[in-house]
Amino acid sequence: MAFFTKLKDRLFKSSSKIDEGLEAIVSDGGETEAEAAPVDAVMDQPGAASDVMPDGQEDSGPMLAAEQEEETPEPAPMPEPTPAPMPEPTPAPATIPEPTPQPAPAVPPEPADPEPAPEPEQVPPAVDPEPAPAPDEVPPAVDLRQAMTPVAPALDEAEAAPAKPGLLGRLMGRSTAQPVVRRALDDEMLEQLEELLISADMGVDTALRVTANMAEGRFGKKLSVAEIKQLLASEVSRIMEPVARPLPIYSKTPQVVLVVGVNGSGKTTTIGKLASQFRAAGKKVVIAAGDTFRAAAVEQLQVWGERAGVPVLTAAQGSDPASLAFDAMGRAQEEGADLLLIDTAGRLQNRGDLMEELAKIVRVIRKKDETAPHNTLLVLDATTGQNALNQVKVFQEISDVSGLVMTKLDGTAKGGVLVALADRFGLPIHAVGLGEQIDDLSPFDPDEFAAALVGTDA
Repeated sequence: MAFFTKLKDRLFKSSSKIDEGLEAIVSDGGETEAEAAPVDAVMDQPGAASDVMPDGQEDSGPMLAAEQEEETPEPAPMPEPTPAPMPEPTPAPATIPEPTPQPAPAVPPEPADPEPAPEPEQVPPAVDPEPAPAPDEVPPAVDLRQAMTPVAPALDEAEAAPAKPGLLGRLMGRSTAQPVVRRALDDEMLEQLEELLISADMGVDTALRVTANMAEGRFGKKLSVAEIKQLLASEVSRIMEPVARPLPIYSKTPQVVLVVGVNGSGKTTTIGKLASQFRAAGKKVVIAAGDTFRAAAVEQLQVWGERAGVPVLTAAQGSDPASLAFDAMGRAQEEGADLLLIDTAGRLQNRGDLMEELAKIVRVIRKKDETAPHNTLLVLDATTGQNALNQVKVFQEISDVSGLVMTKLDGTAKGGVLVALADRFGLPIHAVGLGEQIDDLSPFDPDEFAAALVGTDA
C-alpha cells in the first residue's frame, strides 16, 4: 500500500482529469437528491430541541415557572390533607416547632410532608422531611419553589444552550448525509464517458469496450460520480488482471534479459532498478552496457551499477553492441551469474537500420544459448501516449517482446495507454516506474493501478 499511496499521489494527472470530467458529465443533466433535508426540517420544529434534552429541562423550565404563579393558590388545597395527619399523634409534636416562624399557612405545608408518609405509614418521614418528597406532587410545591426564583432568569440561557448539543446530536446520529447528484445512464452520457476515456489516452476501441461493459444491465439507471468511478475502476482492473505478472525467473543460468525501447524511454534507469531488486533477492546479477552510441550512456549505467552493487561490463564508445553482448554472455557463464541484463541503444521504431541492429544482437547471443534471450523487456514512456501501441507492434516483430515496463507515470496524463496495451496485445506488464529513485519501480498491481487511474481508494 505504500507504493499505491505514491502511485496515487504522484501518478496520473489523468486521475484528476477523470475526476473533473466525471463531475462535469454527471452534473450536466443530473438531478440533485437532497438527503440532508430531513435533519433541518426536524430541527425547525418547535419541540425538536426539547426531544434531545437529556434531563428534560427545556420542557420543565416553563412548567416550573407556571407553578411559581400557581404557588399562591396551592396553600388552599394543601390544608385538605391536614385532617388526615391531625388525628395522628406524631404530627402533634411537629406542629410545636412550626409556630416559632409564626406563619399560620406554613403549618399545613409542613404536615403536608407526611402525606407521602401515609403510603409507607411510618413516623420517620415526619422527622426527616427531605427523603419524604418521593411523590411527584409535593416536592415541586415545597422545595423547588424557593430554588426556582434565582433559576427562573437562567432558564433563558438554558433554552439556548441545549439547542446546540441537540443539533450536533442529531447530525452525528444521521451521519450528516449530503445531497448527491445522479444522472441517468443514457446514450448521451455514454458518449461523453467515451470521450473522457479517450482523452485519458485509453484508445478508441478500449474506451468503447469499457463503456459498453459499464452500461450492461445499468442502462437507464441513475448513477453518481462515486458509483461511476467504482464501475470504471472495476472494469479497468478486469482488463489488467490477466497481464499483471512479475518477471519470471528460470532455473537455467545465466538468464538473459534483453532491455529494448526508444530513445529516452528509461531503459538505463529501469536496468539499474531491476538489478538492485534482484540482488536484494539474493541473485547474482551482471549488467552489459550495450548502448555504445549515446554519449555518457555507459557512465550513467556504471553509476546505477554502483548504487545496486552490481558489476557493469562496458565496451569502447562506437563499438559493436552485438559483440559486447556476446562477450557478456561468456563472462556471466564463467562467473555463475543468475541474471545478465543487457542494455541496448534507444532506437525509433521507424528506423529500419537500427531495428536490424537489434535483431543482430539477438542472433549473436543465441550462438551462446539457443533459448536466449529468455526475457525481452520493452520499456515504454507513458508520455508517448498512443504512440506506445506502434512501438509495441514493431518491437514485437523484431525482438519478440515478452513483457512490458511502463515508466514516467508520475509525469503524464496518459496513463490510460497501459489499459489499451493490455486490451490489444495482452503482453505481461511486469512493473511500473514512478521516479528516478532506485526504489521507484514496483510490480504491477491491477487493482491499485485502476484505483489510481480513476481516483478512488484501493
